[in-house]
Amino acid sequence: MWGGPPGPQPTPTSACLDKGYNSLNSHYLMNCFSRVAACALASIALLGQENLATVQGTVRDSQGRPLATVTVQLKTGEQTLTAKSDSTGTYHFPALPAATYTLRAELSGQGEATFGPFVLTPKEDKKIDLTLAAQKPEFYDQPTFIVAGVTDSTNRGGHGSDAILRSSEALTKATASLGDVKEPPGDPLAVARQYQHAAEQNPSERNLFDWGAELLAHRATAPAIGIFTRGNRLFPRSARMLLGLAVAHYANGSYDQAARRFFEASDLNPADPSPYLFLAKVQSSAITESDGYLERMARFAKLEPANAWANFYYAASLWKRKGDAQQAEALLEKALQLDPTIADAHLQLGIIYSARKDFPQAIAAFEKAIEIDPRMEEAHYRLAQVYARTGENLKAQKEFEIHHQLVKESSEQAERERREIQQFVIELRAPAPNPHQ
Repeated sequence: MWGGPPGPQPTPTSACLDKGYNSLNSHYLMNCFSRVAACALASIALLGQENLATVQGTVRDSQGRPLATVTVQLKTGEQTLTAKSDSTGTYHFPALPAATYTLRAELSGQGEATFGPFVLTPKEDKKIDLTLAAQKPEFYDQPTFIVAGVTDSTNRGGHGSDAILRSSEALTKATASLGDVKEPPGDPLAVARQYQHAAEQNPSERNLFDWGAELLAHRATAPAIGIFTRGNRLFPRSARMLLGLAVAHYANGSYDQAARRFFEASDLNPADPSPYLFLAKVQSSAITESDGYLERMARFAKLEPANAWANFYYAASLWKRKGDAQQAEALLEKALQLDPTIADAHLQLGIIYSARKDFPQAIAAFEKAIEIDPRMEEAHYRLAQVYARTGENLKAQKEFEIHHQLVKESSEQAERERREIQQFVIELRAPAPNPHQ
C-alpha cells in the first residue's frame, strides 16, 4: 500500500520522476519506464494512423441484389490488397495510405466490375459501390488482322512534338495499368497471340480491353483502335474501354477523335476521377485549349474540392485557356494547402508571378519546385529566365546549364526505352472460306 496522504495517486511517469519515490527499487523503476516507452510508441503509431484512409462499399448484381463472397482487389503500383464481400455484399479496406488506386471485383458466373484509377486523400473515407454484369456480347466480328511478328523499333513512332510524344507514352502506360496487361520476359509474339486468342475465344470486356492495351503498348495503334471500337460497341458502359480508345486515337494523331472519347469517358460517370487524370496527361493544344477540356476540369474540381490535384489541374487549364491569374492563383494556393509537395503547383505559381513581374516571388516559387523535384526541367529553365531578367547572369547561366543537362539525360533515357519497345508486325487475315460456295 502506498504511504503518504490520501488523494489521487501519481501517474507512472510522475511516480518514476518524483523525489518522494526514490526509495522504489530498481525493478519498479524499470517497469515504469517501460510503460512510459510503450505509451510513447502507441502515441506515435496513432499519429501515423490519423492520416490513413478507407475504401468500402457494396457489390451488387445487375438486378441490384447484394453479392457475397465476391473477390475485391485494390491495386496501387505493384501492391494488391484482396478482400471478400460479406453476406450483405459489403467489402472494406481499412488503414490505407494516400495514393492512386484501382478497384476491381469479380465473381464467377456474375461478371466483373472495375473502378479507377482514383486518388485517395489522407483521412478520406471513400464509398464505392460496384455492380457486376455478366456482359455477354450477342455478336462479335473477328478482327481482320493477325500479329505476324515483331521488329525492333529504331524510330520515334509517334505524332506531333516531343511533349505530345512523351504524353502519348505516359498515357499508353496508364492504359496498361487499367487492365491485366503484363510483359513477362520471353517471346513478345507468343504473349501477343495469347491475348488475341483469349479475346477471340471469349470476347469479354476484360479480354478485349487487355488485347487492345497490348496492341497499343507495341504501337499498333490502328489495330488497337479497331479492338477498342468493338469493345466500346459491345460494352458502352465501360469507362476504361473509352479511355483505351481515346489514348489509341491520341497516339495515332487523331486529336479530335481522342477529345470526343476522353470527354465521353468523363461524362459516363462524372464522379469517377480516372478520365480527368488521363486528360491531365494530354499535351495537344487541340484538346487542352478546347472549351470541353476546361469544362471537365472545372467539374473535377467541383466534385473533388479536397483533391489537391483536381484544384491544380483546373488552375492550370484556367491559366492556359483564359489567362485568369486571380482564380488560378487561388486554386493553386488551395492545392498547396492540401498538399504542399506538388512541385507542378509551385511551378505554375512561379509562372503567374513572373507574368506580372513579381520576380522575388517567382524565384521563390521556382526554387521550391526544384527543391521538391530537382529534375524538373521547366522549373530550372523558368528560374534561369527570371535570373537573366533581374541581372543575375551567373545564376542564370548555371540554371540554363542544369536545364540543358537534364534535357539531354531525359531524351537519352526516352530513346533507350523507345528502342526497347518491339513493334508488332500486322498482317491482314485471310478471309474465311464461304461454306455455301
